[in-house]
Amino acid sequence: MGAAISWWGEPVRRRCRDWHRPAATIGSGDAPFRRLLGEARWLALPAATRRRFARHVGARACVSYVGEVTECRTSRMGWLLSQAGRLVGAPLPLGHDIGVAASVSVTGDAQGCAQYWTRQYARAHGFPQVVHSAKRFAGPTGLEEYLGLGIGIALTLDAVDDTLLFVSDHYFLKFGRLRLRVPDWLAPGQMVVGHVELGEGRFAFTLDLVHPWFGELIHQLAVFADCEAAGA
Repeated sequence: MGAAISWWGEPVRRRCRDWHRPAATIGSGDAPFRRLLGEARWLALPAATRRRFARHVGARACVSYVGEVTECRTSRMGWLLSQAGRLVGAPLPLGHDIGVAASVSVTGDAQGCAQYWTRQYARAHGFPQVVHSAKRFAGPTGLEEYLGLGIGIALTLDAVDDTLLFVSDHYFLKFGRLRLRVPDWLAPGQMVVGHVELGEGRFAFTLDLVHPWFGELIHQLAVFADCEAAGA
């Protein structure tokens, strides 16, 4: 017992004194998001947005944002789709809670070929909803997001009125080297994720899923801040 207790206190402080979390670094001119968007549209984005997406998140680094959900609505079909999404990690809003806390953490691999996103949304009742996904700079569009059970979304980048947009090009299933494109008539609709700069270290994250026949299925808006700005 004495040996176990001695692990605490000053020995712990000595072990942890030299530890530090590696910071994400600002990428070079060939940063993946910059390359995919194109120089002219990249330079038209707000400086804070460019800085955020030019970061190289290495294997031991982590970038975090904190905020809250301010808007959330789903149609009846959108709600059913969200519940079905539980089978692949629940990537879509499960409820309509607003005014609840939200956070995003981004880590990466050593080669700079992928980013791993973890989103946490508090709920008025029960445990928070946690969403995991991986963005890889690969595929026919140069950017793909993997959700779970082999389901992925090929994304294209766009910029409209100072807003950076991630637009779904098509959905696919991937098992090992086998990659199958989901027919458009089976797809849940076009997904558009927006990053809107608000100034003072704050930005809005928007998620919209619109079906060509059934219209808007899901809309969510959350406001985040860089943790450094939030701490200040």
